[in-house]
Amino acid sequence: MSDNTIARNKSMTRFDQHDSVWLFGYGSLIFKADFPFIERRPAHIVGWSRRFWQGSHDHRGTVQAPGRVVTLIRDEGATCAGMAYLITPEVFGHLDYREKNGYLRLATDILFEDGNCTEGLIYIATEENAAFLGPASERDIALQIAGAEGPSGRNADYLLGLAVALRELGKDDPHVFEIERHLQLLGEMNTENDKGTDAAGPPHP
Repeated sequence: MSDNTIARNKSMTRFDQHDSVWLFGYGSLIFKADFPFIERRPAHIVGWSRRFWQGSHDHRGTVQAPGRVVTLIRDEGATCAGMAYLITPEVFGHLDYREKNGYLRLATDILFEDGNCTEGLIYIATEENAAFLGPASERDIALQIAGAEGPSGRNADYLLGLAVALRELGKDDPHVFEIERHLQLLGEMNTENDKGTDAAGPPHP
């Protein structure tokens, strides 16, 4: 499957005739909503886990050095926390473009903190898309994230922003927080290396 999913998403008309629909965000959508919405509420979905397994060469990396962003992986019994936005179908065009690098619309149940449940929409990048990178250790993912930057900024800022947003929601995500830990260790190592270089002074003539 091509990594550009705009045309395929336009053909998915399940919610097009609805006055409004709930969209579940589990990555940067938790803390960065660059689209109009009617309401937003903390929510979660069941049977999915968040993983940094999707490549990004259009937002947080380049074709030569892709970054890593989150997608959802089927995981029976798991819960993925995020933020739900009540939107109108007019927003779909913007979202389809934003998520064009391998993400497809999918209908799923969204559960709210008050116990209510509704059918809503998620964007998911499956292993069939060309930009899918797949599993790796949290340390290796952190190494790739540390060196990636794209039109939307540093890949590290995406990861750190997500970690902060999850803590603000009071939610735990061992995968995200372990990558964050490795990323911080890499930053500390680079700082120490820079100090060592400065202490050595200029080369002798």
